Amino acid sequence: MKVIGIAGSLRARSNTLHYVKTGLKVLEKEGIKSELISLRGKEIKPCNGCYDCVKKGYCTIKGDDFDDILDKMRTAEGIILGSPVYLSSVVPQLMALLARATFVAYWNDKFFSGKVGGPITVARRAGHNLAFSQLLLWFFINGITVPGSTYWNVGMAGTGGARDAENDEEGLTTVVNFAENMAAVMQKIFV
Repeated sequence: MKVIGIAGSLRARSNTLHYVKTGLKVLEKEGIKSELISLRGKEIKPCNGCYDCVKKGYCTIKGDDFDDILDKMRTAEGIILGSPVYLSSVVPQLMALLARATFVAYWNDKFFSGKVGGPITVARRAGHNLAFSQLLLWFFINGITVPGSTYWNVGMAGTGGARDAENDEEGLTTVVNFAENMAAVMQKIFV
């Protein structure tokens, strides 16, 4: 079994990356392989609604990092998505990836269906719930099972890439509990 963790932050000192890494470490301890993908330094062009993926079975937009990431998402049994929240929504780079991935998957055997995963959103004060809901909707439309935790998987972190995530005890505990539940669900489904 393998889980892909995708961190949507473009910052070098990313709090979002810290939360996603925390979840992946728990999964590794449970015997599940993991891979971290940071969107920092990657280009993901937005979906242009051409519907070529319906006819051809793949996205025809070329010249970016989409295909490599999609291949990893396709083959993994689990997916964790982490996004910083700047304006009460998921960052555009991550949404571009998810929109294109959904179109390709939905029209080609719904290959995300049956996987396990969940979102993590990170903000300074507010906006978590809207972004968290955006990501939940992505998991749901793709038929991905989302385990719960002891709270919503949201982290509190400051501005400018400060390493505030390391001090967010409640947020980190929530992510750890989520990852433990994710491992338990995956072991029941895939073993």
